[in-house]
Formats: sequence, structure tokens, C-alpha cells
Amino acid sequence: MFRQLKALVVLGAGMCVAGITHSAAEQMGVSPPELVLIKGKILTMDPGSTVAEALAIRDGKILAVGSNAAIKLLEGPQTQVINLSGKTVVPGMIDTHAHFKAAGLAEYVVNMSRAKSVADALDALKSFAATKKPGEWIIGGAWHPPSQLAEKRYLTRQEIDSVAPNNPVYLRTVGHFSMANTLALQKAGVDKGTPNPSGGSFERDAAGELTGVLVETAIDRVEKAVPAWSEDDEIRQFRLAEGALNSFGITSVVEGATEARDVRTLQKLALSGDASVRVGVMYRPEPPAEMSAWEVTMSSNGASSGFGDDWLKFAGIKIFYDGGMTLKTALTRDVYPDSHDDYHGIAQQTPERLKQLVSICNRYNWRVGVHVVGDLGIDQVLDAFEAADREKPIRDRRFILIHASLIRPEQMERAKKLGVRIDFQNVFMWDKAATVERFLGKATADRAVPTKTLIEKMSLDNLGAGTDFPVNPINPFLNMYIMVTRKDPNGKIYGASEAITREQALRLYTSAASRYMFEEQRKGSLEPGKLADLVVLSADFMTVPEDEIKDIKVEKTLVGGKVVFNRF
Repeated sequence: MFRQLKALVVLGAGMCVAGITHSAAEQMGVSPPELVLIKGKILTMDPGSTVAEALAIRDGKILAVGSNAAIKLLEGPQTQVINLSGKTVVPGMIDTHAHFKAAGLAEYVVNMSRAKSVADALDALKSFAATKKPGEWIIGGAWHPPSQLAEKRYLTRQEIDSVAPNNPVYLRTVGHFSMANTLALQKAGVDKGTPNPSGGSFERDAAGELTGVLVETAIDRVEKAVPAWSEDDEIRQFRLAEGALNSFGITSVVEGATEARDVRTLQKLALSGDASVRVGVMYRPEPPAEMSAWEVTMSSNGASSGFGDDWLKFAGIKIFYDGGMTLKTALTRDVYPDSHDDYHGIAQQTPERLKQLVSICNRYNWRVGVHVVGDLGIDQVLDAFEAADREKPIRDRRFILIHASLIRPEQMERAKKLGVRIDFQNVFMWDKAATVERFLGKATADRAVPTKTLIEKMSLDNLGAGTDFPVNPINPFLNMYIMVTRKDPNGKIYGASEAITREQALRLYTSAASRYMFEEQRKGSLEPGKLADLVVLSADFMTVPEDEIKDIKVEKTLVGGKVVFNRF
């Protein structure tokens, strides 16, 4: 429940004053703010759920929050004033899991997101191939064929060859599956006789011929053959991506699986002073076969989780364990409904190997976040965390279950005892709920992403909201709409009992999300002394009709007190 802040100003220095004059404030050592926002509805998301009318900003931080009259008294001759005209202001949104570089790739990859059939997909490829010289790689943007296409399947290499015979083509999806044509497979050294890697496969047809579909760890073989973008291109891609995130009110993001090359690019962007999103990096080195090599990776440069600054910081190490619900690769306790061979999903490594990987990370003070979706997978990841905890306590380190879509209540209790976070993505169920239902049944679709139970069992402080973009839309307001309504695009409700309140949804993007990076004293709420990261909205999030939450637009985004996005 939000409460209105009266004519009280709380200064960053810890002083509480009301009705003072500007000159009196100067005598108290309070310099005038550089910027004030007045005549608004400011949802501070502080512990008391305070609502204010105005706030003041100086040196990139919030100086004071309070009534219009009280903030007015702090203004100096050079203070810039933004009249909010009654608009709602919230803290900057924090997406706790996204692969956000994809938001800057529109000019570089073929857009497959609009394809509704195999024919549509091939038409998009053919048009894009016409812009390329023979031999140039064609890369696809993220998409989800089993949910998107009427045929509910992936493209074959022969189909791709038919529209792009002279170019190597590599089509990424939402992860866990990719597609490649004949030339791309040749470039990667993959042929009919290539054995399947552990934890993955090169799909073959009944005759044993490669279909071009790559599953899990087989993806890496072709991924490594794709030429890297130039340094200038990569910097531009991240700039475009950060601008796109700002347009949705996102001021901080956890980059969900970051390669060393992208870490270097993000550092260059931060050092240039052009960054407009604060980034936490989940570093993803590919686990080598030998544990001694993994130990070298974890120990070689002396850094560990938390190293960095307000703009770029190591969040932890990302490890993949299972797959996904709509890919039929999530590792589940129950056999898949249509299984004829006791199929429970896919693990990318053995439980014992996972324990070894986590143990070594923990030994060198690296926090671990594990991609895991199915309940059997969650059992095994928690086993690994508990084993690491016995060697060196992790309870104050906030290890992470990433996704955990099918987590059970007793697993939530195990996680809480370990101080483990759960960072989930309700928006996955926007356009994929029907596919989850088709593969796993309505009961499983209803209990997927059990948000209310997570809050009840673990408390908001141990949770956070993300999107897993580009797997799902980046829009926080669509995500929060789904948290509150549990509806898909057709209005069908999945798991009505797991719906949460608007305030809880907003906290999952702000005050609770800030704890992912141990930054709850720096951001996540609009309080004096915290970073001035905030968003002006087109409508009041707390009172707009429920079905209009998803349609809220961001009118202005500020990061460190600087306007980085302005719709008008």
C-alpha cells in the first residue's frame, strides 16, 4: 500500500527539513540541485511505499524527495525544472536477465520474428540473401519456430539452401536449437560422419543425412565458425541496444551470458562516457573438458564477482544445465507426455560435473548462476549449490537459479535456506504458453513461473524479473501485465492463482531487482543518496485499467540525472 509524503524533504545528507528557504538550505551546506521534477506522482518504491510530488537531483544522485513546495525551496538560479503535469514517475527498470545486444542487431541480421509459416521464413531469407555477395555469411535474429510457424517445426538445411545456395546461413533461435545450411556446416567442418557432442546433437533424418538442425552443445561447433563483427560494429550495436532499452525505461540490465569479446566492448563503451545502461555481466566461458583448465579460467586474472563500477560490473559466472519447456529439453521429474522412451529432457552435463564446475567457481569467489528450467534439473542444481556450500559458505553470496520456470514449493524452501535467488521471466508465457500446454499439458502450463508462490515462500528480496530478450519481448510493462493477469495474447489465463499485485510486480523490476548486483543501497528506489535513475510514464501504473498496463509507454528516461530518452 502506497502512502503520500506530505511537505517533508529528506536530504541526502540525512537531514529532514520542512519549509526552509533556499538561502537557509545553502547555510546548511546544501548546494542547489541541478534538476528538479515537480507536480508528479512519484512512486519511490522505498520500504514505506512512499508517494511524493517532486524530487531534486544533483551530481547524478537524488538530493531530496518531497512535496512541490518543499522541493521548490531548494531551487537555485541555475536549476532546471521539469514539470511532470501529473505524470507518474518510477525508479529505473532493472531487467535481471536479458541478452540485450540483440536489440542493436536489426541492421545486421535477417529478421525472422514476423514469419508465420515456413514459406514466410524462406521469403525473408531470400530477400536478405539478395543484399549479400556470394560467400558472405547470413545470420538470423532470434525467433521461435515451434511457436511461430504454422508447421510448428524448424527449417531444414535443404530448405535454406533453396533460397540461399551461395551463402553460409546460420539461424539462431531463442537458444538451445539453431539451424544451418549446407555451406555453413561445411565451414564448421560438420558432415554426415561427425559424431554428436556430449549434451547435444546434429539432427539427422531417417536416412542418416544431416537436417541442419543443431541441438544444445552442437550449436557451438557452427557458432565458432561464424566470423566476428568488427570492433566498430560491435560498439555501435551496443549503443543502439542501450538506446532501445532506454526507450522501455530500462536503466540497468544483467547481461545473461556474456563472452569475453562483449565484456571488452562494454568496457570501451563505459569508458567513452556514452553508456546509458548500467550492465551486470554474467560471464560465460565455455567449460572445458578438463577441470584443471576450468580452474585456470576462474583464477587467472584475479577478478571475481562484484568487480567493476556503477556502469559495468561482473555479476557472476553463467553455466547452462538443461534446456527449455517449448524445446522439450527442460529436465523434468515426470516423463514428457508424448514420450515413448522414458524421456525426461536434456542435461548439458552430468550432475557430478556440474558440482565440480560450481565448486571451482566458489573456491575463487565467483558467484554462479545456472540456467535451469525443469524441476529435475532444479533438484540437481540445488544439490550442486549445497555441495559448494559445505566446502565454502554461499549463503550471503546470492547464487542464482536462472529461469527455474517449473520450480516446486519444496525447492523454493531449499533455495531460500542457501540464500539463493530466483530470477524468472513471466513474459515467456505471453506467446509460448500454448506451446508449453501442447508439450507438457495444461496443469504444467498453469504452474509454470509460479510467481505468487515464489513471493510467499522466498520473499521479494530473493527474486527479480527479467525478460530473457530476445527470447521474449523486452517491454517491462508487458511483463508486469502478465504477472498481474496471467493472460496470453488471446486473453486465456494460465495459473490464475499465481497472479500478483501491481506493487509486487513493480518491485520485482526495481527494489527487489537491485539486489541481484548487491546494489540495493545504490538504486532500485527513489531515495536521497541513490542514483538518479528514473522513468516518466504515460499513465499511472497503479490505477490504469488492468488490461492497459501492457500499453503504458515511457515518456522520459533518466540515468544518473541525465535524460537518455525523450519520447517527445
